[in-house]
Amino acid sequence: MTDQAIPGIDPAAAPSGPGCADCLTGDGPGWWFHLRRCAACGHIGCCDSSPSQHGTKHAKAAGHPFVTSYEPGEDWFYNNETQQFYEGPQLAPPTSHPADQPVPGPAGAVPEDWQQHLN
Repeated sequence: MTDQAIPGIDPAAAPSGPGCADCLTGDGPGWWFHLRRCAACGHIGCCDSSPSQHGTKHAKAAGHPFVTSYEPGEDWFYNNETQQFYEGPQLAPPTSHPADQPVPGPAGAVPEDWQQHLN
């Protein structure tokens, strides 16, 4: 990771929670494939393979182009505007969803035929 400041990334912004904030409040089917974290404000959204694609929707609506993975062991940054991957700074913890949270998740909300619902 780089120590240089990147406009649009706030290393101090804490994640909004353990899962997709929008799915958990009832927007869409209520489950996700993988999670993405807004690097500007910490909003947790679901990835573009997920049925609702809340991560990208948030990035566009809020004007926050940088997202990072919210999956254990992944530390990449992606700019939705330039469609390029970047190295970025260490973000405020936690840097992923809880290790005991299943993928896809959350537990109990994922349909048996979840693969048929991916984008």
